[in-house]
Amino acid sequence: MTSFVEKASFAQLCLALCAFDLTLLGDITWALPMEEQDYYLQEIINRDHYYSFPDPEEEYSPFTEEPREEETEPPLETEEPQRFKLSKKELKMKKANKKDKSTLETPPVKNGNKKGEKNKKSNERTPDGDYERRSTYEESWESCPPLGLETLKITDFQLHASTVKRYGLGAHRARLNIQAGVNENDFYDGAWCAGRNDPYQWIEVDARRLTKFTGVITQGRNSLWLSDWVTSYKVMVSNDSHAWITVKNGSGDMIFEGNSEKEIPVLNELPVPLVARYIRINPRTWYEDGSICMRLEILGCPLPDPNNYYHRRNEMTTTDNLDFKHHNYKEMRQLMKVVNEMCPNITRIYNIGKSHQGLKLYAVEISDNPGEHEVGEPEFRYMAGAHGNEVLGRELLLLLMQFMCQEYLAGNPRIVRLIKDTRIHLLPSINPDGYEKAYEVGSELGGWSLGRWTQDGIDINNNFPDLNTLLWESEDRKRVMRKVPNHHIPIPEWYLSENATVAVETRAVIAWMEKNPFVLGGNLQGGELVVAYPYDMVRSTWKTQEHTPTPDDHVFRWLAYSYASTHRLMTDARRRVCHTEDFQKEDGTVNGASWHTVAGSINDFSYLHTNCFELSIYVGCDKYPHESELPEEWENNRESLIVFMEQVHRGIKGMVRDLHGKGIPNAIISVEGVNHDIRTASDGDYWRLLNPGEYVVTAKAEGYTAATKNCAVGYDMGATRCDFTISKTNLARIKEIMEKFGKQPISLSLRRNRQRARQRRQQYRQLSTV
Repeated sequence: MTSFVEKASFAQLCLALCAFDLTLLGDITWALPMEEQDYYLQEIINRDHYYSFPDPEEEYSPFTEEPREEETEPPLETEEPQRFKLSKKELKMKKANKKDKSTLETPPVKNGNKKGEKNKKSNERTPDGDYERRSTYEESWESCPPLGLETLKITDFQLHASTVKRYGLGAHRARLNIQAGVNENDFYDGAWCAGRNDPYQWIEVDARRLTKFTGVITQGRNSLWLSDWVTSYKVMVSNDSHAWITVKNGSGDMIFEGNSEKEIPVLNELPVPLVARYIRINPRTWYEDGSICMRLEILGCPLPDPNNYYHRRNEMTTTDNLDFKHHNYKEMRQLMKVVNEMCPNITRIYNIGKSHQGLKLYAVEISDNPGEHEVGEPEFRYMAGAHGNEVLGRELLLLLMQFMCQEYLAGNPRIVRLIKDTRIHLLPSINPDGYEKAYEVGSELGGWSLGRWTQDGIDINNNFPDLNTLLWESEDRKRVMRKVPNHHIPIPEWYLSENATVAVETRAVIAWMEKNPFVLGGNLQGGELVVAYPYDMVRSTWKTQEHTPTPDDHVFRWLAYSYASTHRLMTDARRRVCHTEDFQKEDGTVNGASWHTVAGSINDFSYLHTNCFELSIYVGCDKYPHESELPEEWENNRESLIVFMEQVHRGIKGMVRDLHGKGIPNAIISVEGVNHDIRTASDGDYWRLLNPGEYVVTAKAEGYTAATKNCAVGYDMGATRCDFTISKTNLARIKEIMEKFGKQPISLSLRRNRQRARQRRQQYRQLSTV
């Protein structure tokens, strides 16, 4: 029988072997790259990483590996952007720093005014004490993008606060650039506001995975009536939301400078990247006449997490080889040139005019015969950048022209057919002056409105002639003969005068719209996720919101739904609203006037002055998303952009000719039951957008007898052919014959007036003789 001592010795031996195995396992684990470790083991290993900073006296580079002599050699493999790995040196330093968790040695805080901008060289030391590698160190961590409070990637469940004033001012409203509702006391207010004004309040973001935090952007409360913002705050991080470590400056807590007003965002970069799961903002001081209220965005790079299904399921990637970046004016021109050189047979670059500062408004035409209108081929347009700070639409059009060129060269039958059957125009930047202002400060830092207006302070989107009032006043005067047609309403003379408050960009767009026979168009905007269709102006003068449909309301609803339903998020009932409006009741679409009234909108003008049906497509909650978001935004909108272009081939099309087969320009095409007509182009061809059904269509022109036909529109893509041949009236023939022989036709009314005048003169003479 084994003695007690022998049993104890055996137990000690087993414990020693287990300890040796665990040590060996730990060494193996430390040697593995972070993306190959089990996620939960990785989180345990990095539990205290957020306070593990290097000793300034020790040479240590957090993003390069030893030995130092090999740094000049180029790496064999290029790391993917925004994927950070811990070096062996960093892992060793992390272990060493466990001995002193209470002190956080950091250099002074930097206040940046442009996210992603490389800082200039200075004599300030990096955490490793190396002056030469300062720019490399800063570039490696300052490139971290926003986590996604503004883009809604961070859900409401990831935002928590110590207290809230009320639900409408809860933590879920603490999103950068979020806008308050018309009634600020409802569920949709413009910030998170603490329930009490004391230095113990906080707002917290749960990244749901280990994240390398690099900065914080703050704003005050969006409000027309109140002034609330935080003037200074502390930053704390945690891995479990219970034990918090405050960012320190030397031996004391670091105080970050906050806002001095409520709308301009302020960026504070963290002195050293912090790796943790949770980050908390603790307001310390606030505007003396206001309350603790904040909107914010967190900059951070999520660390690789291959074993977590939740994150893999929600990651969006694209297979399209496109230039996913923000392009300034010069880069935009260069990209257009590259596309034109790749596809010279189907593309053409031209400009429609100049901006207030003299920048040309460049457009790209995509067609199998660029530069000319083909008889029977409809023309389509996309515009973007009427508001210079709404950048996503601009980049989507630049991506679209690249995509269509590549797919055409690859023989994609859908794209080839679309290009052969359609003349497509892409105008990515209507307001380049405004864009340059927004581009200068970068994404997230321009606020809600920097760059929105032109250089002379005009909102292009609402700068067009108000033709709605002319039409409705004419319709309301029933006793007076109607003088305003229901289509092609002429522009008022006052608007054409030089003294009128009209932007040069607006005049250029109007001339472009009048020159080309556009059938369908979309203007891409930002700040929301919805498709708005006309009318944009309410008919009742005393209302600010009222459903105001056009005579083609059913067609506009279909066009709007064709884009929204093929977008990845617009019709998703689970998604959070961007600001205050929930558009899910109409499947991601809205009548413009029922949303908010606008006089002189581009949509209403296009419908009443030209043949083109125009819609406003709001492509994202974030007007100026970070560059890293562009691939996902492209995937969200790519199918929708193509489907919407294809709708130009829905309805009827045809020619209006005379008896000699010559096309008749400016002929009127009327559809029974629809109080809105269109006109033929210069060659006599026309396109009329209609939903499936049977229609009674009439073609008429001055001097010609009208002709009527029954035209059926099917459900299959492709417009129904419906041609007309009309003959001249007898009076028109008589005029033509007399003009041919140099004689003017006699007006019957003029002859009667002359005869009556002679009779009066004869009667006067007879009375005078008597």
